[in-house]
Amino acid sequence: MMRSPSSSGVVERRRVRVGRGLSRSSPRPYGRSRGRSQKVPWLYLAPALVLLGGLLVYPIYQLGLISFFEYTQAQVSGGEPTTFQGFGNYAELFSDSQFWQVLLATVVFAAACVVSTLAVGCALAVLLTRVRAVPRLALMLAALGAWATPAITGSTVWLFLFDPDFGPLNRLLGLGDYSWTYGRLSAFFLVLLEVVWCSFPFVMVTVYAGIRAVPAEVLEAAALDGASQWRIWRSVLTPMLRPILVVVTIQSVIWDFKVFTQIYVMTNGGGIAGQNLVLNVYAYQKAFASSQYSLGSAIGVVMLLILLAVTLVYLRLLRRQGEEI
Repeated sequence: MMRSPSSSGVVERRRVRVGRGLSRSSPRPYGRSRGRSQKVPWLYLAPALVLLGGLLVYPIYQLGLISFFEYTQAQVSGGEPTTFQGFGNYAELFSDSQFWQVLLATVVFAAACVVSTLAVGCALAVLLTRVRAVPRLALMLAALGAWATPAITGSTVWLFLFDPDFGPLNRLLGLGDYSWTYGRLSAFFLVLLEVVWCSFPFVMVTVYAGIRAVPAEVLEAAALDGASQWRIWRSVLTPMLRPILVVVTIQSVIWDFKVFTQIYVMTNGGGIAGQNLVLNVYAYQKAFASSQYSLGSAIGVVMLLILLAVTLVYLRLLRRQGEEI
């Protein structure tokens, strides 16, 4: 039976309407499911975020609060009332020439530690890809042993190794009774060696895992084109490992900028006349040795702001280059 042109047109219009209805209504359940899927990760992260909030947010709040008050031993013992100082503690801190000297020493020392740690860790990570299984296992175990050693234990061991009277390295180097902790630069260099020794395993293991994830065909193609090992690292591996290098760099900056144990143990609290002070040890001396808790808190707030600024600037520069972290 033949349909008339009018009836076929009605059928086609109905089909168009039904199709439009489906196209309008179909994104709704998809949008809802997408919104729910975006909330699921936050639900899993909620317990950790609550725990971190209690362990980090509240202490930071208290640190900032104390920095705005006059809080010394007299206020702790209840002999005098706590008075609001506003930015008075920060003004006193910034007017102190020793603070700026310590800040400069901290920045230079942390930069040297970060560069040295990254250089040693990346070099050993490349070496791990070139040696056989037994040497690779031995190197990994030795590095993990250094990483697992507590900072105070490692500092004590390094002090013994370079001891002017009983240290074996002074005799091996022919330095006699030379005291590494007497001079400012030599003391900082000795602490730098210990910091790099206990920090490079993290960089080595992380970068080694990243190198193993790079397709072997890419490295073989670069080698067939005549690229040297340094050129392969600079032009092939570094761009591919940039997200991993960002993580280890930021971690190293945070760790090395707030070094405390190594400086305090190896230089006996900051060296002769405070020549080896860094911000963390300087804050400890102000807060606990001098009982100026408000100034110590102000130094802690300044350190926190510096680290946040360095991290944010570094991430922003990388995102400008097209890297998403």
